Amino acid sequence: MAQLSRNETIKSESRFLRGTIADGLQVQVTGSLAEDDQQLTKFHGIYQQDDRDLRPERAKKKMEKAVIFMARLRVPAGVLTPVQWIAMHDMAAERGNGTLRLTTRQTIQFHGVIKSNLRPAIQSIHAAMLDTIAACGDVNRNVIGSVLPWRSAVHDEVVTRARAISEHLLPKSRAWHEIWIGDEQVVGKEEDEPILGRTYLPRKFKIAIAVPPVNDVDAFAHEVGLIAVVRRDQIIGYNVVAGGGMGMTHGEPDTFPRTGDVLGFCTPEQVVEVAEKIVTIQRDWGNRSDRKHARLKYTIETHGLDSFRAELDKRLGYKLPPAKPYRFKRSGDEPGWHEGDDGRWHFVMFVENGRVHGPMLAALRAIAETHDGRFILTPNQNLVIADVAPEQRKAIDAVLEAHGLASPGTLRRNAMACVALPTCGLALAESERYLPDLITALEAEYDRAGLRDDEITIRMTGCPNGCARPYLAEIGLVGTGPGLYNLYLGGAFDGTRLSKLYRKQIGHEGIVAALAPLFAAYATGRRKGESFADFAIRTGVVAATIAGNRFHADLAPELTV
Repeated sequence: MAQLSRNETIKSESRFLRGTIADGLQVQVTGSLAEDDQQLTKFHGIYQQDDRDLRPERAKKKMEKAVIFMARLRVPAGVLTPVQWIAMHDMAAERGNGTLRLTTRQTIQFHGVIKSNLRPAIQSIHAAMLDTIAACGDVNRNVIGSVLPWRSAVHDEVVTRARAISEHLLPKSRAWHEIWIGDEQVVGKEEDEPILGRTYLPRKFKIAIAVPPVNDVDAFAHEVGLIAVVRRDQIIGYNVVAGGGMGMTHGEPDTFPRTGDVLGFCTPEQVVEVAEKIVTIQRDWGNRSDRKHARLKYTIETHGLDSFRAELDKRLGYKLPPAKPYRFKRSGDEPGWHEGDDGRWHFVMFVENGRVHGPMLAALRAIAETHDGRFILTPNQNLVIADVAPEQRKAIDAVLEAHGLASPGTLRRNAMACVALPTCGLALAESERYLPDLITALEAEYDRAGLRDDEITIRMTGCPNGCARPYLAEIGLVGTGPGLYNLYLGGAFDGTRLSKLYRKQIGHEGIVAALAPLFAAYATGRRKGESFADFAIRTGVVAATIAGNRFHADLAPELTV
């Protein structure tokens, strides 16, 4: 029997995620926590990081790293009240670095929180009736859902299901409340984790709910994707997808991105049970020896889809009927105003790479002070000012205009990046800080080709973990080292097909030089309604990902025009 990974021992000895975190918070001689506790705080939605820009100078002076923490909210389907938005704005200003980072998991991250501010920060979050429980770690993370408040009944169902799944799959341990909020531990009460198990899951687990024709959540990129089947503006059930995942490791052929498999159909009432049973299969079957192969996609690859499906049927006590027809037309968000079926309006605001700061931060604070609707975070790092009465539209437009928040071009608004440097410990290259400059350079070529009004998805990550889902983008860039990226092409515009490697380890000039002629060729040689990725495949720039639903990026064939 293979030896368990170190993380499995940490979890088993943690006393249900407590470890020595509470004691470590009291130690003032260091800004860090104990190594094992750094793993456990992830289950509480908290990552220990450091400012990597400061590493060389501090190392030269033999100083401790500039340790900071990132805290991530749990916000099922991304729905916040204006009061909660204001509270998060204030918390970031008082305890973080003064910015709010919207993520691809439809939530908010706070960066730059020092250890002495960590407990007060979490208590501020709790006071706003929010939490960070299970936003990270080997658990089911924030459940994301399609953002379409202009279809009120459909969106209400998505939010309801996302919240129900999230609550049902939360850890039952009271460790978060004891450590961060100050609740007293109930002495003598035996704790248990009936769904997640005493050592929780082998790795992180992600669930997304999509509503065709818009695949804004990238339904095939997660452990579980639920694709709504809508009839007469009512969701009658969901097609169940399992086994997706974006992460891989450079140079290791047995790690790979994978799109999920469609298993069948379930009713809205069965959704929570189906999610639970898939989680328990992963709990019992997942690899606990090698964390690089511990996600559900590898479990399905190892045991086979037929065996996985049979086990799901067994645990459910019934067989899922065949999936019902559906069709996606696009991924991403459509910016601007949308009129709802209830007469209210909803503004989809572009937030470049999810970083809310400066004039935008001030504008949203001003809007939140008078807005009586909702703020909805999107899975594409944008924000929806939802439920706006018709008479309020002009006032919101005036605030946005006063703060200089103009609409971006099509290439920029369909781009997104992970955080990467300077805070992410896994980053090999820049992402959030670099992509805006790259987009500016690419926009010049884009406009020169006459594509100003055409949509192409482009996504960038600083490492191969794939947090911005680059392997599903029409143009994907994944960091391999300082200033160097692998360039991928051919991911479907609707988020249903993986891309292929096109160029290895190229810098800024190489990226622009590689894409400029492709933009020009696409502008003159495309067919009516043909996406950039479909054009690239049809003309032989890259091959379509058709051999199953996975690839290894480092081994993908490199084809040129």
